[in-house]
Amino acid sequence: MTQAPLRIAMLSYPMLYQRTGGLQVQINETIAALRELGADARLAAPERESLADYDIVHVFGAINGNHRIVETGRSLGCGVVLSPLIRPSWTRFTGRRERWLDRIVSRLTGWHLQTSYAQINAGLQLAHKLVALGETERQSITAAFGIAERRVTVIENGVTQRFFDATPEAFRTRFGIEGPFVLNVAAVNPHKNQLALARALQGSGTPLVLIGECLSEHRDYLAEVSAAADVRYLGRLPYDDPALPSAYAAATVFALPSESEVMPLSVMEALAAGTPAVMTDAHSMALPDAAAVVQEHAPHDVARLRRLLTAALAQPAPPARCRQAVAHLRWSVVAEQLMAVYHEVLAESGAGRNRPVVLPRRGAA
Repeated sequence: MTQAPLRIAMLSYPMLYQRTGGLQVQINETIAALRELGADARLAAPERESLADYDIVHVFGAINGNHRIVETGRSLGCGVVLSPLIRPSWTRFTGRRERWLDRIVSRLTGWHLQTSYAQINAGLQLAHKLVALGETERQSITAAFGIAERRVTVIENGVTQRFFDATPEAFRTRFGIEGPFVLNVAAVNPHKNQLALARALQGSGTPLVLIGECLSEHRDYLAEVSAAADVRYLGRLPYDDPALPSAYAAATVFALPSESEVMPLSVMEALAAGTPAVMTDAHSMALPDAAAVVQEHAPHDVARLRRLLTAALAQPAPPARCRQAVAHLRWSVVAEQLMAVYHEVLAESGAGRNRPVVLPRRGAA
Protein backbone atom coordinates (compact mmCIF):
# COMPACT_ATOMS: atom_id res chain seq x y z
CA MET A 1 0.00 0.00 0.00
CA THR A 2 1.42 3.37 -1.08
CA GLN A 3 1.72 5.89 1.75
CA ALA A 4 -0.03 9.19 1.14
CA PRO A 5 2.33 12.17 0.74
CA LEU A 6 2.92 14.34 3.74
CA ARG A 7 0.41 17.20 3.75
CA ILE A 8 1.96 20.47 4.87
CA ALA A 9 0.05 23.72 5.41
CA MET A 10 2.07 26.93 5.17
CA LEU A 11 0.57 29.90 7.02
CA SER A 12 1.43 33.38 8.19
CA TYR A 13 -0.49 36.53 9.06
CA PRO A 14 -3.46 37.34 6.75
CA MET A 15 -2.10 40.47 5.06
CA LEU A 16 1.32 39.02 4.20
CA TYR A 17 0.67 38.65 0.48
CA GLN A 18 -0.69 42.16 0.07
CA ARG A 19 2.92 43.29 -0.40
CA THR A 20 6.17 41.74 -1.55
CA GLY A 21 9.33 40.90 0.35
CA GLY A 22 11.71 38.24 1.52
CA LEU A 23 9.19 36.33 3.65
CA GLN A 24 6.84 35.79 0.71
CA VAL A 25 9.77 34.53 -1.34
CA GLN A 26 10.87 32.25 1.50
CA ILE A 27 7.41 30.67 1.76
CA ASN A 28 6.92 30.28 -2.01
CA GLU A 29 10.36 28.78 -2.61
CA THR A 30 9.98 26.45 0.37
CA ILE A 31 6.66 25.16 -0.97
CA ALA A 32 8.13 24.57 -4.44
CA ALA A 33 11.16 22.73 -3.05
CA LEU A 34 9.02 20.53 -0.77
CA ARG A 35 6.83 19.59 -3.73
CA GLU A 36 9.94 18.52 -5.62
CA LEU A 37 10.47 16.01 -2.80
CA GLY A 38 6.94 14.67 -3.24
CA ALA A 39 5.27 16.44 -0.31
CA ASP A 40 1.80 17.96 -0.68
CA ALA A 41 2.84 21.42 0.53
CA ARG A 42 0.66 24.45 -0.06
CA LEU A 43 -0.31 27.87 1.18
CA ALA A 44 -3.34 26.95 3.27
CA ALA A 45 -6.67 28.78 3.05
CA PRO A 46 -8.18 28.36 6.54
CA GLU A 47 -11.34 30.22 5.52
CA ARG A 48 -12.11 27.36 3.08
CA GLU A 49 -10.48 24.25 4.58
CA SER A 50 -9.72 22.61 7.89
CA LEU A 51 -6.16 22.44 9.16
CA ALA A 52 -7.12 19.04 10.59
CA ASP A 53 -6.67 17.66 7.05
CA TYR A 54 -2.94 18.38 7.23
CA ASP A 55 -0.15 16.50 8.96
CA ILE A 56 2.03 19.56 9.53
CA VAL A 57 1.18 23.22 10.01
CA HIS A 58 4.25 25.37 9.37
CA VAL A 59 3.79 28.93 10.59
CA PHE A 60 6.10 31.75 9.46
CA GLY A 61 6.55 34.65 11.86
CA ALA A 62 5.84 34.74 15.60
CA ILE A 63 4.19 38.19 15.50
CA ASN A 64 0.86 39.62 14.26
CA GLY A 65 -1.24 37.15 16.24
CA ASN A 66 0.30 34.06 14.65
CA HIS A 67 0.36 32.36 18.05
CA ARG A 68 -3.35 31.69 17.45
CA ILE A 69 -2.49 29.66 14.34
CA VAL A 70 -0.01 27.63 16.38
CA GLU A 71 -2.63 27.10 19.08
CA THR A 72 -5.28 26.03 16.56
CA GLY A 73 -2.91 23.63 14.80
CA ARG A 74 -2.10 21.96 18.10
CA SER A 75 -5.75 21.72 19.12
CA LEU A 76 -6.62 20.04 15.80
CA GLY A 77 -3.94 17.40 16.26
CA CYS A 78 -1.43 18.65 13.69
CA GLY A 79 2.30 18.73 14.06
CA VAL A 80 3.21 22.41 14.35
CA VAL A 81 6.49 23.95 13.24
CA LEU A 82 7.17 27.65 13.74
CA SER A 83 9.77 29.74 11.93
CA PRO A 84 9.59 32.69 14.36
CA LEU A 85 11.92 35.15 12.55
CA ILE A 86 13.14 36.61 15.84
CA ARG A 87 15.33 39.69 15.39
CA PRO A 88 18.74 40.00 17.08
CA SER A 89 17.49 42.81 19.34
CA TRP A 90 15.88 40.09 21.46
CA THR A 91 18.44 39.25 24.17
CA ARG A 92 18.43 37.90 27.70
CA PHE A 93 18.11 41.48 28.98
CA THR A 94 15.22 42.48 26.67
CA GLY A 95 13.44 39.22 27.43
CA ARG A 96 13.69 39.82 31.18
CA ARG A 97 12.48 43.42 30.73
CA GLU A 98 9.52 42.40 28.57
CA ARG A 99 8.42 39.69 30.99
CA TRP A 100 8.41 42.28 33.77
CA LEU A 101 6.40 44.73 31.65
CA ASP A 102 3.98 41.97 30.64
CA ARG A 103 3.24 41.17 34.27
CA ILE A 104 2.55 44.83 34.99
CA VAL A 105 0.25 45.25 31.97
CA SER A 106 -1.60 42.04 32.79
CA ARG A 107 -2.25 43.03 36.39
CA LEU A 108 -3.24 46.62 35.55
CA THR A 109 -5.78 45.44 32.96
CA GLY A 110 -7.07 42.41 34.83
CA TRP A 111 -5.41 40.15 32.24
CA HIS A 112 -7.51 41.69 29.44
CA LEU A 113 -4.45 42.78 27.45
CA GLN A 114 -1.49 40.80 26.15
CA THR A 115 1.84 42.29 25.20
CA SER A 116 3.65 41.36 22.01
CA TYR A 117 6.15 39.47 24.15
CA ALA A 118 3.39 37.31 25.62
CA GLN A 119 1.99 36.51 22.18
CA ILE A 120 5.39 35.65 20.71
CA ASN A 121 6.19 33.53 23.75
CA ALA A 122 2.88 31.65 23.49
CA GLY A 123 3.67 30.63 19.91
CA LEU A 124 7.22 29.60 20.77
CA GLN A 125 6.09 27.52 23.74
CA LEU A 126 3.24 25.75 21.93
CA ALA A 127 4.97 24.81 18.67
CA HIS A 128 6.43 21.31 18.54
CA LYS A 129 9.62 22.55 16.87
CA LEU A 130 11.14 25.93 16.04
CA VAL A 131 13.23 26.66 12.95
CA ALA A 132 15.78 29.48 13.21
CA LEU A 133 17.48 30.98 10.17
CA GLY A 134 20.88 31.11 11.87
CA GLU A 135 22.79 30.67 15.09
CA THR A 136 22.17 34.30 16.09
CA GLU A 137 18.41 33.82 15.87
CA ARG A 138 18.62 30.58 17.82
CA GLN A 139 20.49 32.41 20.59
CA SER A 140 17.84 35.16 20.64
CA ILE A 141 15.08 32.57 20.94
CA THR A 142 16.71 30.67 23.78
CA ALA A 143 18.01 33.70 25.68
CA ALA A 144 15.01 36.03 25.47
CA PHE A 145 12.24 33.44 25.73
CA GLY A 146 13.80 30.63 27.75
CA ILE A 147 13.33 28.00 25.04
CA ALA A 148 15.38 24.81 25.34
CA GLU A 149 18.04 24.59 22.64
CA ARG A 150 16.94 21.07 21.65
CA ARG A 151 13.65 22.52 20.39
CA VAL A 152 15.35 24.86 17.90
CA THR A 153 16.80 23.68 14.60
CA VAL A 154 18.87 26.02 12.42
CA ILE A 155 17.96 25.89 8.72
CA GLU A 156 19.21 28.76 6.59
CA ASN A 157 17.32 30.14 3.61
CA GLY A 158 18.21 29.01 0.11
CA VAL A 159 19.01 30.85 -3.10
CA THR A 160 17.31 30.15 -6.43
CA GLN A 161 19.60 28.93 -9.21
CA ARG A 162 18.79 31.80 -11.58
CA PHE A 163 20.69 34.20 -9.30
CA PHE A 164 23.84 32.09 -9.65
CA ASP A 165 23.33 32.14 -13.44
CA ALA A 166 22.60 35.89 -13.68
CA THR A 167 24.35 38.20 -16.14
CA PRO A 168 24.07 42.03 -16.41
CA GLU A 169 22.72 42.25 -19.97
CA ALA A 170 18.96 41.99 -19.35
CA PHE A 171 19.01 44.75 -16.73
CA ARG A 172 21.28 47.13 -18.64
CA THR A 173 19.31 46.67 -21.87
CA ARG A 174 15.94 47.38 -20.25
CA PHE A 175 16.93 50.33 -18.06
CA GLY A 176 19.88 51.79 -19.93
CA ILE A 177 22.05 51.98 -16.83
CA GLU A 178 25.72 51.59 -17.65
CA GLY A 179 28.84 51.79 -15.53
CA PRO A 180 29.25 51.27 -11.77
CA PHE A 181 26.30 51.71 -9.40
CA VAL A 182 25.15 50.75 -5.92
CA LEU A 183 21.97 48.66 -5.74
CA ASN A 184 19.37 48.41 -2.99
CA VAL A 185 16.51 45.89 -3.33
CA ALA A 186 13.99 46.36 -0.52
CA ALA A 187 10.68 47.99 0.30
CA VAL A 188 11.30 51.72 0.48
CA ASN A 189 10.62 52.88 4.03
CA PRO A 190 12.45 54.23 7.10
CA HIS A 191 13.08 50.73 8.50
CA LYS A 192 15.04 49.80 5.37
CA ASN A 193 16.95 53.06 5.84
CA GLN A 194 17.61 54.03 2.21
CA LEU A 195 18.08 57.65 3.28
CA ALA A 196 21.33 56.74 5.07
CA LEU A 197 22.48 55.09 1.87
CA ALA A 198 21.67 58.13 -0.26
CA ARG A 199 23.51 60.38 2.19
CA ALA A 200 26.54 58.09 2.23
CA LEU A 201 26.79 58.28 -1.56
CA GLN A 202 26.14 62.03 -1.78
CA GLY A 203 28.86 63.68 -3.84
CA SER A 204 30.50 60.40 -4.84
CA GLY A 205 29.29 60.51 -8.42
CA THR A 206 28.12 56.89 -8.13
CA PRO A 207 24.43 56.30 -8.92
CA LEU A 208 22.15 54.63 -6.39
CA VAL A 209 19.52 52.34 -7.91
CA LEU A 210 16.50 51.43 -5.78
CA ILE A 211 14.23 48.49 -6.57
CA GLY A 212 11.26 47.75 -4.33
CA GLU A 213 7.71 48.57 -3.40
CA CYS A 214 6.88 51.91 -1.82
CA LEU A 215 3.53 52.11 -0.04
CA SER A 216 1.55 55.34 -0.13
CA GLU A 217 2.40 56.22 3.47
CA HIS A 218 6.11 56.21 2.59
CA ARG A 219 5.96 58.35 -0.56
CA ASP A 220 7.31 61.38 1.29
CA TYR A 221 10.23 59.27 2.48
CA LEU A 222 10.91 58.16 -1.10
CA ALA A 223 10.85 61.80 -2.21
CA GLU A 224 13.40 62.68 0.49
CA VAL A 225 15.67 59.83 -0.60
CA SER A 226 15.26 60.72 -4.29
CA ALA A 227 16.18 64.36 -3.64
CA ALA A 228 19.80 63.27 -3.32
CA ALA A 229 21.87 63.35 -6.48
CA ASP A 230 22.10 60.28 -8.73
CA VAL A 231 19.21 58.31 -7.17
CA ARG A 232 17.10 56.28 -9.58
CA TYR A 233 13.98 54.51 -8.32
CA LEU A 234 12.78 51.70 -10.60
CA GLY A 235 9.77 50.59 -8.57
CA ARG A 236 8.98 46.97 -7.79
CA LEU A 237 10.16 44.14 -10.02
CA PRO A 238 8.26 40.83 -9.78
CA TYR A 239 10.39 38.12 -8.25
CA ASP A 240 10.28 36.05 -11.44
CA ASP A 241 11.27 38.99 -13.66
CA PRO A 242 14.61 38.15 -15.39
CA ALA A 243 15.71 41.75 -14.82
CA LEU A 244 15.86 41.20 -11.03
CA PRO A 245 18.76 38.71 -10.88
CA SER A 246 20.34 40.65 -13.75
CA ALA A 247 20.22 43.84 -11.63
CA TYR A 248 22.21 42.11 -8.90
CA ALA A 249 24.77 40.93 -11.47
CA ALA A 250 25.04 44.41 -13.02
CA ALA A 251 25.58 46.24 -9.71
CA THR A 252 29.06 46.98 -8.44
CA VAL A 253 27.96 46.80 -4.78
CA PHE A 254 24.72 45.75 -3.10
CA ALA A 255 23.79 47.76 0.01
CA LEU A 256 21.21 47.02 2.72
CA PRO A 257 21.48 49.53 5.62
CA SER A 258 18.27 48.41 7.40
CA GLU A 259 17.48 49.08 11.05
CA SER A 260 17.49 45.29 11.47
CA GLU A 261 17.20 42.08 9.46
CA VAL A 262 16.95 38.37 10.21
CA MET A 263 18.48 36.58 7.22
CA PRO A 264 17.90 38.87 4.22
CA LEU A 265 17.51 36.95 0.99
CA SER A 266 18.53 40.02 -1.00
CA VAL A 267 22.09 39.88 0.38
CA MET A 268 22.35 36.16 -0.41
CA GLU A 269 20.97 36.72 -3.91
CA ALA A 270 23.44 39.53 -4.55
CA LEU A 271 26.33 37.28 -3.53
CA ALA A 272 24.99 34.46 -5.73
CA ALA A 273 25.00 36.89 -8.65
CA GLY A 274 28.65 37.72 -7.97
CA THR A 275 28.17 41.09 -6.25
CA PRO A 276 29.67 42.01 -2.85
CA ALA A 277 27.46 43.50 -0.14
CA VAL A 278 27.59 46.24 2.47
CA MET A 279 24.90 45.76 5.09
CA THR A 280 23.60 46.54 8.55
CA ASP A 281 25.28 44.80 11.46
CA ALA A 282 21.86 44.20 13.07
CA HIS A 283 21.13 40.83 11.50
CA SER A 284 21.13 37.09 12.20
CA MET A 285 23.11 35.86 9.21
CA ALA A 286 26.01 33.47 9.79
CA LEU A 287 28.07 33.05 6.63
CA PRO A 288 31.55 31.96 7.73
CA ASP A 289 32.94 32.26 4.19
CA ALA A 290 31.53 35.76 3.58
CA ALA A 291 33.90 37.93 5.62
CA ALA A 292 35.73 39.10 2.50
CA VAL A 293 32.57 39.84 0.52
CA VAL A 294 30.14 41.26 3.12
CA GLN A 295 31.04 44.37 5.13
CA GLU A 296 28.92 45.58 8.06
CA HIS A 297 28.05 48.93 9.65
CA ALA A 298 25.74 50.23 12.35
CA PRO A 299 22.49 51.34 10.66
CA HIS A 300 22.98 55.07 11.28
CA ASP A 301 26.76 55.25 11.02
CA VAL A 302 26.72 57.10 7.70
CA ALA A 303 30.44 57.85 7.86
CA ARG A 304 31.40 54.18 8.11
CA LEU A 305 28.83 53.29 5.45
CA ARG A 306 30.47 55.84 3.14
CA ARG A 307 33.93 54.40 3.80
CA LEU A 308 32.80 50.84 3.15
CA LEU A 309 31.02 51.77 -0.08
CA THR A 310 34.01 53.78 -1.29
CA ALA A 311 36.35 50.84 -0.67
CA ALA A 312 34.00 48.30 -2.26
CA LEU A 313 33.47 50.48 -5.33
CA ALA A 314 37.20 51.01 -5.74
CA GLN A 315 38.05 47.33 -5.45
CA PRO A 316 35.02 45.01 -5.60
CA ALA A 317 35.47 41.46 -4.36
CA PRO A 318 35.82 38.93 -7.21
CA PRO A 319 32.47 37.50 -8.39
CA ALA A 320 33.66 33.93 -7.90
CA ARG A 321 34.44 34.60 -4.25
CA CYS A 322 30.99 36.13 -3.74
CA ARG A 323 29.26 33.09 -5.25
CA GLN A 324 31.37 30.71 -3.22
CA ALA A 325 30.15 32.29 0.03
CA VAL A 326 26.58 31.11 -0.65
CA ALA A 327 27.24 28.10 -2.89
CA HIS A 328 25.95 25.75 -0.18
CA LEU A 329 22.60 27.54 0.17
CA ARG A 330 20.03 25.85 -2.10
CA TRP A 331 16.29 25.48 -1.64
CA SER A 332 16.56 21.75 -2.30
CA VAL A 333 18.78 21.45 0.79
CA VAL A 334 16.32 23.56 2.80
CA ALA A 335 13.48 21.23 1.80
CA GLU A 336 15.39 18.10 2.82
CA GLN A 337 16.24 19.60 6.21
CA LEU A 338 12.64 20.68 6.79
CA MET A 339 11.31 17.24 5.88
CA ALA A 340 13.58 15.76 8.53
CA VAL A 341 12.13 18.20 11.09
CA TYR A 342 8.55 17.39 10.04
CA HIS A 343 9.09 13.63 10.39
CA GLU A 344 10.76 14.17 13.75
CA VAL A 345 7.75 16.16 14.96
CA LEU A 346 5.30 13.46 13.82
CA ALA A 347 7.36 10.67 15.37
CA GLU A 348 7.82 12.41 18.72
CA SER A 349 4.35 13.93 19.12
CA GLY A 350 2.01 11.43 17.52
CA ALA A 351 0.48 14.33 15.63
CA GLY A 352 -0.85 14.30 12.09
CA ARG A 353 -3.98 13.15 10.34
CA ASN A 354 -6.12 10.68 12.30
CA ARG A 355 -3.90 11.06 15.36
CA PRO A 356 -5.20 11.78 18.86
CA VAL A 357 -5.41 15.42 19.92
CA VAL A 358 -3.13 16.35 22.81
CA LEU A 359 -3.07 20.07 23.60
CA PRO A 360 -0.37 20.82 26.20
CA ARG A 361 -0.77 23.05 29.15
CA ARG A 362 0.45 26.56 28.24
CA GLY A 363 4.18 26.78 28.83
CA ALA A 364 4.57 23.00 28.95
CA ALA A 365 5.13 22.30 25.24
